Amino acid sequence: MIELGKMNTLEILRETSVGLYLGDDEGLDVLLPNKYMPDNYKIGDTLDVFIYLDYDERIIATNLTPFIKLHEYAALEVVDITEVGTFMDWGLEKHLFVPFGEQRHGMELGYWYVVYLDIDERTNRLYGTNRIERILDNEVITVDKGDEVDLLVFMETDLGYTVIINNQHKGLVYENEIYREINPGDKLKGFIKDVRGDGKIDVSLQPIGYENTNTRNIEIIYKALVANNGSMAISDKSSPDNIYATFGISKKAFKRAIGDLYKQRKINIEKTGIRKKIKSV
Repeated sequence: MIELGKMNTLEILRETSVGLYLGDDEGLDVLLPNKYMPDNYKIGDTLDVFIYLDYDERIIATNLTPFIKLHEYAALEVVDITEVGTFMDWGLEKHLFVPFGEQRHGMELGYWYVVYLDIDERTNRLYGTNRIERILDNEVITVDKGDEVDLLVFMETDLGYTVIINNQHKGLVYENEIYREINPGDKLKGFIKDVRGDGKIDVSLQPIGYENTNTRNIEIIYKALVANNGSMAISDKSSPDNIYATFGISKKAFKRAIGDLYKQRKINIEKTGIRKKIKSV
């Protein structure tokens, strides 16, 4: 079956003057234009291609990989605004259409927005929507407290940042628990802090629990030391901003981690910085 909006593995059926015709096991075929043809091929080979509609609304194949696929979310840039809607760059020759009715607020040229790729079952056309909160499902929760999850930052709110969890759920990262710069469109790893009875999900960017968080911070600092020839001009006297810019953690977390590293006899803490302890022979 040839599926719109997805990567398809199809067999090369025949070569023509306009390109290669690829087919599936149901007898359907689609054109891969000359400009997307591989350098080396033979009839019967299989190719991984993305399927979408060209400017004439015909099904077409491409070997380009789009920034977003069917039923996925991604941050895309607005490249054109017309009377009928907005067009976004999704990595293909024909831009992705976002109707005005599928925009939370009017999109602006040159700005990036998180959108969801969907298909109009009536017209069989792919389109983007920025009204994604109605798509996310927080009724049937598939994550538990402590789980490590994939996050896509959706938007900033008064409380922090709304995030998309595992391409399924909506969650919230609280502002006072963020120790590094994040922006809508960022893809991050996170951890489920709490799943509440009302279907709301609280998310942390740090592992849940003291031991997990501190172990992670220790690894970050020690690896940075090794990468900097065993010494860094940053200490517990450094500013919170400097520590955050260097390690992406708070000053409190930094002091706790280097304290444990010192107890483990892995580093020396000096007035001007920290230094990897050299073992005596």
